[in-house]
Amino acid sequence: MAKEYDYLLKVLLVGDSDVGKQEILSGLDDGSTESPFCSGSGTAHKTTTILLDGKRVKLQIWDTSGQGRFCTIIRSYSRGAQGIILVYDITNKWSFDGLNRWLKEVEEHAPGVPKVLVGNRLHLAFKRQVAAKQAELYASRNKMACFEISPLCDFNIRESFCELARMALHRNGMERIWRSNKVLSLQELCCRSICRRTNVYTIDSLPLPPSVKSYLRSYALTSSQCLNTVLNNSASIAKNLKCKTTSTYHLKHNVRNGCVIS
Repeated sequence: MAKEYDYLLKVLLVGDSDVGKQEILSGLDDGSTESPFCSGSGTAHKTTTILLDGKRVKLQIWDTSGQGRFCTIIRSYSRGAQGIILVYDITNKWSFDGLNRWLKEVEEHAPGVPKVLVGNRLHLAFKRQVAAKQAELYASRNKMACFEISPLCDFNIRESFCELARMALHRNGMERIWRSNKVLSLQELCCRSICRRTNVYTIDSLPLPPSVKSYLRSYALTSSQCLNTVLNNSASIAKNLKCKTTSTYHLKHNVRNGCVIS
């Protein structure tokens, strides 16, 4: 029987109590008949399947209670986790200040595991106590991706899990398996089509908004740099092959003439 997914990842949700971890879980599509369920030990579990670059990635998401007495649960569930979502409430400064404790627990029991920082309840931004820039700097210092989400508006939830899945698969060397079958985004297809018919110097003359032209310039430069790298590598290989062919020719010529080569 064929599997219903291509990859399986275990993801852990951590953060203080009342930051809305259950809200995040409830907004995800249910991927199995027995979940979500809550156990008596203070954890909730849910499975969901996301589509990532044409591959089906099944996520087993474990939500641990934010109360201190459940730290032993985090220690046990962190083992074997392939991704961590650290959740805080943008309307609660204390939940953001408490991230260091959760990060320390995670790094101690799951070192090097990819992490995504999630600021929940963006729909209550008028009550914001944590600035987006502050969260971005914290995430950058700790090598994490950063998202602000809203379960009420279904905003950025799936995107944050997709980014975590991508990071986890990349860390485990899985990304190269499907790179050749990658499904390009509409934006990348449009950029590729435009850059193929023009060059970086004529992009400014296109009747497009400045932000789009700026993105196109970056895309064109990146693509040309990749192409130049390939061409330079090809030229280097061809040069080496030519040198080897010339050396082989001289060697045969000298041996044929009875020359002694020291």
